Amino acid sequence: MKRLLLVLAALLLATATPADAALPQDALPQDIDGYVRAYLDHTGLPGATVAVTHDDDVVRVAGYGHDAAGHPLSASSRLPIASVSKSMTAFAVLQLAENGRLGLDEPVTRYLPDFRLADPRGAGITVRMLLDQTSGMADETFPDLTLPQPHTLAEAVTRLTDAGLAGEPGAQFRYHNPNYQVAARIVEVVAGQPFADYLTGHVFRPLGMTGSTSVDAPPSGTEGYVRAFGIEVPVSEPDWFTGGSHGVLTTAADLARWLIAQRTGGGALSPESVRQAHTPAPGRTYALGWRVRDGRVSHTGDWFSHTAAQVLLPGGYGIAVMANTGMALDNEAELLAEGLASLLEGGAPEPASPGGVVADRVLGALALVAVALAVLGVRRAGRKPRWWRLVPPLLPLLPLVFLPQLLGWVFAGRRGTYSQVLYVWPGLVVVLGVVALAGLTVAAARARALVSGTRGVDQEQSDRTRGDAQWASASRRSGS
Repeated sequence: MKRLLLVLAALLLATATPADAALPQDALPQDIDGYVRAYLDHTGLPGATVAVTHDDDVVRVAGYGHDAAGHPLSASSRLPIASVSKSMTAFAVLQLAENGRLGLDEPVTRYLPDFRLADPRGAGITVRMLLDQTSGMADETFPDLTLPQPHTLAEAVTRLTDAGLAGEPGAQFRYHNPNYQVAARIVEVVAGQPFADYLTGHVFRPLGMTGSTSVDAPPSGTEGYVRAFGIEVPVSEPDWFTGGSHGVLTTAADLARWLIAQRTGGGALSPESVRQAHTPAPGRTYALGWRVRDGRVSHTGDWFSHTAAQVLLPGGYGIAVMANTGMALDNEAELLAEGLASLLEGGAPEPASPGGVVADRVLGALALVAVALAVLGVRRAGRKPRWWRLVPPLLPLLPLVFLPQLLGWVFAGRRGTYSQVLYVWPGLVVVLGVVALAGLTVAAARARALVSGTRGVDQEQSDRTRGDAQWASASRRSGS
């Protein structure tokens, strides 16, 4: 009996499925399709493309929903992946390092003599510091989004002559797009050819990514959406420089090949260099174009009209998602990728509304309250008019005036322009405008009541003076 129990226990252990084991492969495509479609239905996301791999196998590549022109998305639809491009720029730099054409720990000035910052400490920045974003360059000292945009990688480097440093090179991680623009320029100079051509010839083509390219500015045909109060509004991508840091356009089919290449390099990079790209320095989470947290290797990307995400799971799965709603409180491609990761790890994820949608509902309610209070304030404006009562209704103007700076503080120093804020959070801009207008209306009503009240007092005093004079004159006449 005891022997029989041991045999049964051994059989149970042999057939038990660990929590992190792969799900049945034949059911996965349908499960993936079901989850993505449920997500689109629940959130109103107009469209997305998805690539899922497992080791060297493609599990699923597909498109869902439609683009801004109303065309169905497919596995071959070309979309921007924004800052996911950084991992491809790092891949190119690592290729050149592997071939002995550059050193990761050599100063940038060895390859770019025209790389000069306003801070002399910039001379100590190395190639590796660009890739792991510890150069000391930062948005708080060089807010590149608010400045005139370059047109080439060469211009992107030379315009840094006015850039300061937020800290000592190599000391602290600071996410900053110009780091990867400089890295891409190094590739151009060392390889002796345009960066886009190098990626095509040495990264995309060897990996079979025939639908991928890199651009320095968003081309026509990359329109996407912004969302306000749950409504998707089609928009064109603003004109800004994307080369090297966030300029790759690709397809779900190509991203499947890219994810598979992250295991061994795909013949274009050695496994040792791939591991280096995925391994951050001790105490840090950002490696070379990838973030590493809780065993997951990932990166996200944001354009103003699109988002993207890629993640490598410990069990051998790879996920890439491109979505056609732009940067906001949430990266919607990342939310979708997280749900897929949970699904692949045996979970049962339920689509949830993005935080930005929930926030817009709250903001909409606040706007209605502000309008109601404004109506009440106008009706009561004539009661006890005092000059100091003009101040409170004008206070909502302050966050509206300083909105780009306030959001820059919220988003770790990444400050943009008003037009860019309108892309990122149109609901907030609209509500602040409504609240400020309501406050101005109340202030104007109180000012009018204050002026009218002063005039009334003046008129009363004038009438009293005139009456006194008439009475005195009448008294004199009667006395005479």
